[in-house]
Amino acid sequence: MSIQTDNIQKLVERRASARKGGGEKRIEAQHAKGKLTARERLDLLLDKGSFEEFDMFVQHRCTNFGMEKSHPDGDGVVTGCGTIDGRLVYVFAQDFTVNGGSLSKTMSEKICKVMDMALRSGAPVIGLNDSGGARIQEGIDALAGFGEIFERNILSSGVIPQISGIFGPCAGGAVYSPALTDFTLMVKNTSYMFLTGPSVVKSVTGEEVNQEELGGAAVHASKSGVAHFAAASEQEGIATIQELLSYLPQNNRESAPFRETTDPAGRVDDSLNGIVPDNPNKAYDMYGVIGSIVDDSRFFEVHREFARNIIVGFAHMGGRSVGIVANQPAVLAGTLDINASRKAARFVRFCDAFNIPLVTLVDVPGFLPGTQQEYGAIITNGAKLLYAYGEATVPKVTVTLRKGYGGAHIVMSCKQLRGDINYAWPSAQIAVMGAEGAVNVLYAKEMKADPEKAQALFDEKKKEYEDLFSNPYQAAQKGYIDDVIEPRNTRFRVIRALEQLSSKVQELPAKKHDNLPL
Repeated sequence: MSIQTDNIQKLVERRASARKGGGEKRIEAQHAKGKLTARERLDLLLDKGSFEEFDMFVQHRCTNFGMEKSHPDGDGVVTGCGTIDGRLVYVFAQDFTVNGGSLSKTMSEKICKVMDMALRSGAPVIGLNDSGGARIQEGIDALAGFGEIFERNILSSGVIPQISGIFGPCAGGAVYSPALTDFTLMVKNTSYMFLTGPSVVKSVTGEEVNQEELGGAAVHASKSGVAHFAAASEQEGIATIQELLSYLPQNNRESAPFRETTDPAGRVDDSLNGIVPDNPNKAYDMYGVIGSIVDDSRFFEVHREFARNIIVGFAHMGGRSVGIVANQPAVLAGTLDINASRKAARFVRFCDAFNIPLVTLVDVPGFLPGTQQEYGAIITNGAKLLYAYGEATVPKVTVTLRKGYGGAHIVMSCKQLRGDINYAWPSAQIAVMGAEGAVNVLYAKEMKADPEKAQALFDEKKKEYEDLFSNPYQAAQKGYIDDVIEPRNTRFRVIRALEQLSSKVQELPAKKHDNLPL
């Protein structure tokens, strides 16, 4: 055997060893937990044969506490690039079979390298997290590694899409990288995120809680809003990431990919003419409206279980990728609260950063009242949504279906927040408040002074107020509404508006950065 042949054979053997991570026993243990390995996840995520791996032979440099005895190739993370549906992405996948996927300085260097390459190339970066946290043996070096990753998350924000998949533990400082990315996906029953674990919680507060209750996928998808998606399995999670990418551009200089459709832009839906109940206090399901107007009734929802009184997600209209924001009358009457405002504001800002037009469907009676909301800073949180819409320069098409009351009307992409095209259905009611509330405020003294005539006065003034404001024509007469449209034609009118706005250019005043209310 020649020297060259021998060298090639050694290379093949070393590559094979590196691909096994922590070895067969640890791979079997990973599978026994219902989890895939890092490489198996990447095989599912990327187009077959497209993965180009970097730094397979990198080893840690730690010599503390017995670490000098083992120097596995790759050091617990698989990094590289590949394609998804033919589009370039950069990836890293932590390998729990190697030192529990714990982060070392060299692991952070590998991750930072692919993040830098993604930023230079203008391509999305996807991180698959499955780690026990910082490698304790490395001390400050591990913490410095986290800091390097976080800084790249920050610099990449708004430039390239960043997606985090949580496929196992993610605790302590490690949680901040996913929190800094655009979208976070968790897997039910096998992944969790928290800053301090159950044992620390118990020692400090006396509260007993397990990992799933403290930071499982269900908790973060419905209560905290940390997770945008909660998948039933790793396979479903990876498919969700792939679908999400289909709505996003490669970077902030490109448009989102166009999707061919056989769904006619001029399709009408007669059912929309009757979807809003005659009784203004009766709920209806906004999903029916969304499904009716988007291409092929295909809506990709974000944050489905969190703040369900507002709906956000992606769809295509006339083949164009759009962001949908819609009040949900079937939950809390569609009122805006703290969580709904935060949820929608972040989504609006993402769409604006990545050139995705916004379609807003409005039926909002106001902000949710109460001390809990006021003490929780509903003022500041509501201002986040107002700020997001007012700052956004992408095409903005708004349709008011029914209620648009008070400050909540302003917040939901009104004309004064530089809404480009604002439509209303004939059922729209755009006013400071509802008729009953308005009459009780305006004529309280008169009704109290003459109780016998109070009901008659109330009924008279209520009708007068409804005649004036329980329709969109006052707003249309003043130019605040561009047109009153028949509900059945909503899809056609929105698509035509988006076509008209496709060449829109709008600049913001020169500034270092904004100071939105956080």
